[in-house]
Amino acid sequence: MYSNDYHPLNSNPFSSFLMGGFECADHQNAFGERIDLIALTGHDRMLEGDYEMLADIQIKTVREGIRWSFVEKVPYQYNWKHVEEMILAAQKTGIHIIWDICHFGFPDDLTPLHPMFPRRFAHLCAAFVKLYRSLIPNGDLIITPINEVSFLSWLGGDARGTVPYCVNQGWEVKYCMMKAYIEGVEMMKELDPTVRIMVTEPLINITSNFYSDDLTKLDALAKHHEQFQVADILSGRMCPELRGKEEYLDMVGVNFYYSNQWIYPSHEHIPWREEPPHLLWRPLHSLIEEVFLRYGRPIVISETSHPGEDRSKWLEMIGNECAEILKNGLPVWGCCIYPIIDRPDWDFPEQWHHSGLWDIFDLQTLEREIHMESLQTLIDINEKLYINKKDHTILSL
Repeated sequence: MYSNDYHPLNSNPFSSFLMGGFECADHQNAFGERIDLIALTGHDRMLEGDYEMLADIQIKTVREGIRWSFVEKVPYQYNWKHVEEMILAAQKTGIHIIWDICHFGFPDDLTPLHPMFPRRFAHLCAAFVKLYRSLIPNGDLIITPINEVSFLSWLGGDARGTVPYCVNQGWEVKYCMMKAYIEGVEMMKELDPTVRIMVTEPLINITSNFYSDDLTKLDALAKHHEQFQVADILSGRMCPELRGKEEYLDMVGVNFYYSNQWIYPSHEHIPWREEPPHLLWRPLHSLIEEVFLRYGRPIVISETSHPGEDRSKWLEMIGNECAEILKNGLPVWGCCIYPIIDRPDWDFPEQWHHSGLWDIFDLQTLEREIHMESLQTLIDINEKLYINKKDHTILSL
């Protein structure tokens, strides 16, 4: 049953249904190189202009990250210069930010397996809340402590794709990150009980095409259910020694991409564009219904996009799915195009994905060029959804 009784306002805090996410990864990539996608896309230098572009098309809610590795180069000493600029630019342009304390990336002297990782992270969380409330005393403060713990623990703990570059340590990395996550929530809520937490995790479907092999189907189902471990730990359903609580699961963010569904054990991706649909492809509304039935919490599609020529077709599909979800009465509060401005590849930064609403072709000027087909698709989504047109008008030409 739907419940949102933990927050006293018990209401949707977002300024627009459609949202934009700025790629803010600052981790060490598969080659051990520190990346900074805020700098590579020029968002640090074009901050106010980027916000104005979104405000001009009535996208008033964005996801941003503080870049832990840049804020805390010396333990417990914080450089908030760029974060303060974001806060003030958002206030000036009427933009509401959902904050990632850690998107992807840790300071040079830390890994999730370091014994001081939870303490350092918790103090960072507290320091951010103090800073924010010193500038914006009132209003909703929505925070994602660590983005995609599941993916990050696999990437660093099993695939050697980032710190700590391990194999067979995915669960250990996940456990340590969730210890830090919960300690961070505790310290933030001690300072400001009104802070709202939005967990953001990949929304996936793992299934088997071994229809007569019950053991393989059960193994696939178990793998599928691993996607819920982070929210289960945060809510205290799993690993209660980490002190998770139901009220920490305020909103559930789901990150959904075209590569999020695959067959076990071959890891063959299930195609999304087949007509009629592939037998094993699950539509977005089906996966979100599964999440809602498990947690009964408001849901945000916190990341979605598609690279290259299919991006507008993907957005069209997402819009149709949002309409279906809302028609069924589920509390889906927003959908975030991520990235809203194009990004380079983490490991091969000379390659750009062309998955945003704005492209970047000139790497000298970093000029933003609107992808008109995607813009038109978002306008069509607005007309389809009829999201509170008086207060939440999404887009107009």
